[in-house]
Amino acid sequence: MKILQIAVGIIRNKQNEIFITQRAADAHMANKLEFPGGKIEAGETPEQALIRELQEEVGITPVNATLFEKLEYQFPDRHIMLWFWLVESWKGEPWGKEGQPGEWIAAEVLNAEDFPPANEPVIAKLMQTP
Repeated sequence: MKILQIAVGIIRNKQNEIFITQRAADAHMANKLEFPGGKIEAGETPEQALIRELQEEVGITPVNATLFEKLEYQFPDRHIMLWFWLVESWKGEPWGKEGQPGEWIAAEVLNAEDFPPANEPVIAKLMQTP
């Protein structure tokens, strides 16, 4: 069984909007919405992976990231450990650097059904976090 460690950035602006991207059509959980992020490489801390992934995927450098939630999720073919970081200050302007669609969505209208199932508890928590 594959075990993946993943660092995820919840990029939230002052208007309580979250920057969301869409998974590639050929990716696991294809075309679902997602918070940007990716695999933690050997020798990296979750925070180092977050910084690298956000630079690669959406072209920003987090200035301040706070661990928001850490959870495990079991898929039939893989086990994942997700490190969700709340990023409320950064350098640059987020965009789909790898060609993926990206947009700002108001936190209160996020729909857990549009995301991979592992994101449900995080979206529920975001709804209650000012």
